[in-house]
Amino acid sequence: MAEAIAVGAGNLGFTGSNPSVGCLIVREDGDGPRVIAAAVTAPGGRPHAETQALAQAGEAARGATAYVTLEPCSHHGHTPPCADALIKAGVARVVVSVVDPDIRVSGRGIAMLREAGIAVETGVLAAQGERALEAYLMRKRVGRPHVTLKLALSRDGMIGSRALGPGQGQVAITGPESRNYVQHLRARSDGILVGIGTVGADDPELTVRLPGLEDRSPIRIVLDANLRLSPDSKLARTARQVPVIAVGGVLSSEDGDADADGRQARADALSALGVEVLEWDPRRLDLLLPALASRGLSSLLVEGGASTAASFLEADMVDRLLLFTGSPTIGADGIASPIRPGLVRAPFVHTSGEAFGPDHLDIYERTP
Repeated sequence: MAEAIAVGAGNLGFTGSNPSVGCLIVREDGDGPRVIAAAVTAPGGRPHAETQALAQAGEAARGATAYVTLEPCSHHGHTPPCADALIKAGVARVVVSVVDPDIRVSGRGIAMLREAGIAVETGVLAAQGERALEAYLMRKRVGRPHVTLKLALSRDGMIGSRALGPGQGQVAITGPESRNYVQHLRARSDGILVGIGTVGADDPELTVRLPGLEDRSPIRIVLDANLRLSPDSKLARTARQVPVIAVGGVLSSEDGDADADGRQARADALSALGVEVLEWDPRRLDLLLPALASRGLSSLLVEGGASTAASFLEADMVDRLLLFTGSPTIGADGIASPIRPGLVRAPFVHTSGEAFGPDHLDIYERTP
């Protein structure tokens, strides 16, 4: 099962609304167990891991054991149920790590297998399986994406400098090792979110720039109450290659005609470039995150500035904190971080720390 979990992690952030599941087919022919097939949910979410592994195994699957990180599906969707495929292949035993909370499955896949005479064991390495599938499980159980908040802090607790004007970028706080880690994190995320202040200061592209992983860039989301995203920004100019959602505030009856006309003109200009303009109060994260989940986003990486980070913390919408501390000191012109290593309070607990060159990463997890 540990190997199945490792295989399943291979397509995190790359399977659309479906979870990235791992499946191994194992035979025991007297000389010890032997893996004869291994598969992960395909990019886009289909085919599922089980059907791919069974196709690899062929007739050798008959009488074998299937190790699956998530309960095999039992419903007819775009493809027939994986439980049916396992039954038809003649496997003798199925070992499951996590029972699927999807109301269309939720024990039905296991029941189908048992009714067909297949031995089923559940809960194997359940803690590890839940961790690997945490984003999908969060979306199904809670109705919102799993949120990771990432901040890079200077030695004196700052995340930027006021001395730099709009469009001048920000102080380089962390080194290449940390930035490389973040690139891998982006590749495993369904969405990445920043505030319009970060876009104005840095003009980021927010894509994955690692060789070979460029096609795994997440959906890019900007909290932009007044719809100030420039059509000349890197985000807008690349929206047809990698989706961009601008979350703009809804006009009220107090807004004048000029405000409405100007906003509509800005929205039209962005839409013409492929940016989706979502009329939503960006302050209502309790409503925005479920809306993103309804689109199939299971994991969200928040890389915004101080105000965006503070809004997620205040809304109690953060599940994991990644706090990088670099070696520079910014001083009096610095923008203070809303949270600092060693000063993080409940419901978070410090789970690990790691060095990335001269930088240090502290990881905090939300407790149940």
